[in-house]
Amino acid sequence: MAAEVSPLDNPAQQLRERELIQRVRDGERELFYELIRPYERRVYAAAFAILRNEADADDAAQEAALKAFKHIRQFRAEARFSTWLIQITINEARMRRRKEHASLMEPIANGEGEEGSYKPRDFADWREIPSETLERKEVREKLAEALGSLGQIYREVFVLRDMEQLSIEDTAKVLGISTASVKTRLLRARLMLRDLLAPGLGGAWSSSLSFAKGTNPW
Repeated sequence: MAAEVSPLDNPAQQLRERELIQRVRDGERELFYELIRPYERRVYAAAFAILRNEADADDAAQEAALKAFKHIRQFRAEARFSTWLIQITINEARMRRRKEHASLMEPIANGEGEEGSYKPRDFADWREIPSETLERKEVREKLAEALGSLGQIYREVFVLRDMEQLSIEDTAKVLGISTASVKTRLLRARLMLRDLLAPGLGGAWSSSLSFAKGTNPW
C-alpha cells in the first residue's frame, strides 16, 4: 500500500504554514487553530497510542496544543511543524502515563531491550487486510485490542510510522531514538500484530493502516 501523501507536502501549503507560524508569533493568536487543524487526527492518535483511553488522549492532545502555542517561538524550521507538535504530544502523554500508571505493569514485550528478539510464528501470508474486512466492527475491535497488548515502545512506533505515515527519520526525532531503533521496533511490532491478528483474519495482514478520529479502531 502506498504511503499517504499529506496536503502539506504541497509547496504552496508549506509556504502557507510558514506564514501562519510567523503571524501567530507576531500576535495573531486566533490563527493558531488554523495552523494545527490539519494535525488534529495525528495528535490524538499519538496520545491514544500511549494512554489508550479516549478521555485521557483528548486531554493530552489539548494540553499539547496549549504547550505548542505557548512555546511556538521555540519552534525551529529544521524540522516539520507537525513533527514538533507530535513530539510535544508524545512527551505530554508519556508524562501523564508515568504519573497515573507508575505502579502498573506494562504489557507484553515492553521490558525488552533493543537486543531482545521476537520470534514470529511463521513467515506466511503478509497480504493487506481487505478494506471490506476492516469495515467489520469486530475486526476494528480486535485491532485495537492487539495494539493494546503491545509494549509501549512498539505501539508508539507502529502508530507513528504505519498509521500516521511519519517517515522513519521523523519517527526517530519524535521518539528521541535512532532510525535503526525505529526499524527494529517497527519490524517487531508488525510481527507481533500479525501473529495476534492473522488467525482471525484468515492470514490477511496490513502494515499500512490509517484511521481518522471517529473512524479509527478505538
